[in-house]
Amino acid sequence: MTAENETIILGAGCFWCVEAIYERIDGVISVEAGYANGYTENPTYNDVCNGNTGYAEVAKIAFDPQKVSFTEILDIFWKAHDPTTLNRQGADVGNQYRSGIYFQSEIQKEIAEKSLSNAQNTFKNKIVTEIEPLKKYYIAEDYHQNYYDNNKNAPYCSFVIAPKLKKLNLAD
Repeated sequence: MTAENETIILGAGCFWCVEAIYERIDGVISVEAGYANGYTENPTYNDVCNGNTGYAEVAKIAFDPQKVSFTEILDIFWKAHDPTTLNRQGADVGNQYRSGIYFQSEIQKEIAEKSLSNAQNTFKNKIVTEIEPLKKYYIAEDYHQNYYDNNKNAPYCSFVIAPKLKKLNLAD
């Protein structure tokens, strides 16, 4: 990653979905499944799933702003999940599945807030996405990385992720 590239942490339900989407976007350099903004140290997937750590499942997205802007990254974010459901995406329920934009600079915060304001016009219900500074981040276990690409025939991938990719015109 060069100095010109940017990184943003996004939570939009299951991190497998978010990772699969952004891995298919031109200008995205890397996507890493992880956990953000909880209050324990070194959380595991089991810890996060119990709902008592405060962590959100997230994707850490590194991108080249010369090829895809932060605004475009966020436009995809709003289309990729339902930001009006609190702590839930489809059948995935719990605070670990919350919608969040975890910024690392004041410029990212300003762009995220403007993007949320613009996106609100496209949703009937109020957007509940949190926009907060990134406080803590941990990479998820190895088996979560590139999950969709490594497990396309798994039921969750077939019934949840593949339709999202198709809806966003990102299917293989």
